[in-house]
Amino acid sequence: MNTTHCYHCGDSCTNDRIKIEEKVFCCNGCKTVYEIFSENDLTCYYDFQENPGAIPTEIQGKYDFLEKEAILEKLVDFNDGQTQIATLYIPHIHCSSCIWVLENLHKLNSKVSLSQVDFPKKTVRITYNSTKTSLKEIVLLLNAIGYEPYISLEDYETGTKKVDRSLLYKLGIAGFAFGNVMFLSFPEYFEVDGFWIEEYKNVFRGLMFFFSLPVVFYAANDYFIAAYKGVRSKILNIDVPIALGIAVLFLRSTVEIVFDLGTGFFDSLTGLVFFLLLGKFFQQKTYNFLSFERDYKSYFPIAVTRITAEQEENVQIYEVEKGDRLLIRNQELIPVDGILINGNAQIDYSFVTGEAEPVAKKSGDKLFAGGKQLSGVLEMDVLASVSQSYLTQLWSNDVFQKDHKSNFKTITDTISKNFTIAVLSIAFIATAFWLYVDASKALNVFTAVLIIACPCAIALAAPFTLGNMLRIFGKQKFYLKNATVIEQLAKIDTLIFDKTGTLTTHKENTISYDGVPLNPQEKSILKSSLRASNHPLSRTLYNTFKEVEIVDIVHYKEVVGKGIEVAYKKINLKLGAASYVKNSVEKASLDTAVHISFNKVYKGKFTFKNSYRNGVQALFNTLKNDYNLAVVSGDNEGEKKYLQENLPKETMLLFNQKPEDKLHVVAKLQEANKKVAMIGDGLNDAGALAQSDVGIALSENINVFSPACDAILDASKFNKLGIYIKASKKAISIIKYSFILSLCYNSIGLYFATTGQLKPVIAAILMPLSSISIVVFTTIATNLVGKKLK
Repeated sequence: MNTTHCYHCGDSCTNDRIKIEEKVFCCNGCKTVYEIFSENDLTCYYDFQENPGAIPTEIQGKYDFLEKEAILEKLVDFNDGQTQIATLYIPHIHCSSCIWVLENLHKLNSKVSLSQVDFPKKTVRITYNSTKTSLKEIVLLLNAIGYEPYISLEDYETGTKKVDRSLLYKLGIAGFAFGNVMFLSFPEYFEVDGFWIEEYKNVFRGLMFFFSLPVVFYAANDYFIAAYKGVRSKILNIDVPIALGIAVLFLRSTVEIVFDLGTGFFDSLTGLVFFLLLGKFFQQKTYNFLSFERDYKSYFPIAVTRITAEQEENVQIYEVEKGDRLLIRNQELIPVDGILINGNAQIDYSFVTGEAEPVAKKSGDKLFAGGKQLSGVLEMDVLASVSQSYLTQLWSNDVFQKDHKSNFKTITDTISKNFTIAVLSIAFIATAFWLYVDASKALNVFTAVLIIACPCAIALAAPFTLGNMLRIFGKQKFYLKNATVIEQLAKIDTLIFDKTGTLTTHKENTISYDGVPLNPQEKSILKSSLRASNHPLSRTLYNTFKEVEIVDIVHYKEVVGKGIEVAYKKINLKLGAASYVKNSVEKASLDTAVHISFNKVYKGKFTFKNSYRNGVQALFNTLKNDYNLAVVSGDNEGEKKYLQENLPKETMLLFNQKPEDKLHVVAKLQEANKKVAMIGDGLNDAGALAQSDVGIALSENINVFSPACDAILDASKFNKLGIYIKASKKAISIIKYSFILSLCYNSIGLYFATTGQLKPVIAAILMPLSSISIVVFTTIATNLVGKKLK
C-alpha cells in the first residue's frame, strides 16, 4: 500500500484520513493550520518547500503565566503602555518558508505591526499593539501555526542565557574516538601477523566500528542535517560533499569488516570529523573574539549630558550609572531606561517600534532607551546603566538599514555553490576513472577530493576580513554600523560635505553681539531655549551664558534648518535665521549669524566667525583626484569666496540648501549612477544621510544619535576620512587575494587527490589548515592596514 504523507508536516497518514480540497492531513491540528493559512490568503507558504510545517501541540493553560504583569515585564524588550516588543526563541525555524510565514504574522493578527526573523539565532522580534492584543495571544497564534516558542523564565530571571557547549562535546567525542581508533589500527599499519591475525583482529576491528558510531551519528550530525536541508531546498551548500564523504567512508568501512574484506577506513573517518570540528571550533572562537571587541562602547562613543550639583558635564554613555540625572535635548535619543523628572516629553519611538506617532509622557513616567525627544529639553533619572545588547540591537536593526546589498557576500555564496557543483563533478569523474584503472584507489580518491576541495576557506575570507576591519576602525574612532558599510564605502566615488558643524568647528568660533542689550530675564529665557537645542551654533552660544539662571521652558518648537520659537509666560522668543526671525534676507556676509526677537520685536544678532577644522584643505586636495567633491550648506553665500580660494576648483559649492534640498542633491547624483557618501553633523543632514549610499555623522562630543547614518566619525579624526576610505578598498583587495590563495590550495590539493596520492585523513588535516591559513592571512593583512591608519 502506498504511504500518504501529510500536506502540512509530511508525516505518514493513517487510514483515518482528513481531507480538504484533495489535500490529506495526518491530524486535525495540521488541518487547522492549513485552514488558518487558507482563510488569510497565505497558502503560498507551501510553495517555498514541500511539507514545511510542524504539528501544533496542545497547550491549554500552558501560557496563562503570560497574563501576569510582573512576568510580562521581564519578557518584553520594550513597553510604553501601547506598543510592546518581544523577542521569542522558536526552535522550529529551519527554512525560507518559516521566515516567510513568521514575517507575515500581521496578516494573521492585524494588531501585530512588525515581525522580524533572525534566522541564525532562530528568534523572531514581534512588535504589537498591547492595548488590542497580548503576548499570550501571539504565543497561542504561533503555536496554532506550528511555531511554538520556547520560553524559559529561569533565563529571564537570571538575565543570562545557557551556553551552548554542544560543539565542545562533539569535538571531545570525535577526538577521543580518533585517538583510540588510531591506536587500534597500529597492528594493521605495521602488518602484524600470527597471533594478532588469529585471535584479536575481529575484536580490534569491532572496537573501531563501535568508536565510529558516536562520531558519525552524533559528532557529524550537523553536516548531515545541513546537507539534507540544502538538498531539500534545492541548494548545494558546502556541507553536501562533506556529508557524502563521511557517509561513503562509514558504509565502505562497515562493509569491509562485516565481510572480512579489510580493516576499513575508520581512522580516516574519525580523523576527518575531528579535524572538521576543530576547524569549526577555531572559527567560532575567532568570531567570539571579534564580537567581544565590537561592543556597544564602539557603536555609541558619543557623550550624554549629566547633571550634577555643580555643573552640566559631557560623559561617555558607558559611564552613565543608575541614579545619575541626565539632560536630554531636543532631537536627542534617550540612551538608557529612566524616569522622567521634568520637562515636556514628546517621545518619538519610531527608532524602536517603527511607529512615528509621538508619545506624551508626564513626570514620573518611565522612558525607554531609543526614544527621541521632540519638544525641548527634559531631565531624567537613570534606572540602569546602558544595556549593551539592547542598544546594539537598535543600532543594527534591519528596519533602519538601507537596502545595502553585500556584493562580496553574494560572490562568496555564488562561489560556494558553483564550487560544490565543480567538486562533485570532479569527484565522480575521478572515481569513475580509478574504478576503470585501479578500483582499490577509487574510494580513497572520491573521499579525498570531497574533503580537500571544501570551499570553507573561501566562505571565511569576507567575514573575517570585514569583521577585523570593523574592530580596527572602531579603535580609530570610526564606528560603522555593520560590515556591509565597508563594502559600500569601497565603492564610493562622490563625497558631499555639510559645512556648518562638519567643515567648521564650534569650539574655536568667536561670537559678537550687535543689537539692543538684553535684560536679565531675556538672557535667562534665551539661555534656557538654547539649552534644549542640539544645533552646533546653539550649543556654542549656550556656553557663553555661564552665569545666567535657567527657567523651565514648556512651549518649545524647533524648525529644522530655520530656528527656534519658545513661549515663557507672556514672552515669546524667536531665534535663528534672519528670514525666520524678521522675515527678511540679509546681505551676504563672511560670517554666520543667529538673530533674536522678543514678542515680535527684533533685538539683534549674534555673529559667529567660522573656524574651519585643521586639515580641511589638505583632505580635499588628497581626495580631489579620486572623487567628485561637493559642499552643501544651509547658510548664505558669505563663505563662497573663502571656499573657492581654499578648496580644489572642481569642488561643487551649494548654499542656502534646506534639509530637503540636500536630500535632492544626493538623489540627483545617484540618478547619474554615482555612489555617494554624505558627511554631516547628523541634525539638518538626516535626510541626506539616509538617502546616501553611506551616511557618515560627525561627532563633536555631543549626544546626537542618528538612526539614519551608517557610520559615526569622531571629529578629531575628520582629516583621516580619505585614509579610512582607502583602507576599505584595501579590505576588499584582501578578500580577493584570499579567494586566489584558497583557489591555489584547492588546485594543488585536487591534483594529489585525483591522482590517488592523498589519503582522506591527510586531506582532513589539510582542509582545516587551509581555513586557518586564510584567517591568519586576513588577520595579519588587516592588522597591517590598521597600523598604517595610526
